[in-house]
Amino acid sequence: MDKRMSVVDHAKKGYQALMALEKYLHDSPVPDATLNLVKLRASQINNCAFCVDMHAHEAKKAGETDDRLFTVAAWREAPFFSDAERAALALTEAATRIADQSAGVPDDVWEEATRHYDEESLAALVMAIGAINAWNRINVTVRNPAGSHRM
Repeated sequence: MDKRMSVVDHAKKGYQALMALEKYLHDSPVPDATLNLVKLRASQINNCAFCVDMHAHEAKKAGETDDRLFTVAAWREAPFFSDAERAALALTEAATRIADQSAGVPDDVWEEATRHYDEESLAALVMAIGAINAWNRINVTVRNPAGSHRM
């Protein structure tokens, strides 16, 4: 597949706004390891090869283990994730697949997340999920190829 266009070149202010959101998320109280897992899992769900590739490499560079990277798609059955990470991944899946549930994010998923994250962290986590879903939709739409972030 050929890349359709460069959003960076043609929507600089929008790109800069999303990058500012990424800086906020990095500086938020949510651990970077959790943010990396959230980005990877949402990107898998959204079939965004560009983001799956980029976030797997970023997580690995940040010290993430192969076991966790290899099993994030099956996190419910893998023993490598903390309860807080599981709550974040469940929230990520529910919010990413929001159209699949008439009531949106189920109460039990939200309640579990509130057990592990204070309101500031939970707000940042919700923003992170929204941000990666935006990035996924941008990259899938313009067909950014996997691996091109490293070029």
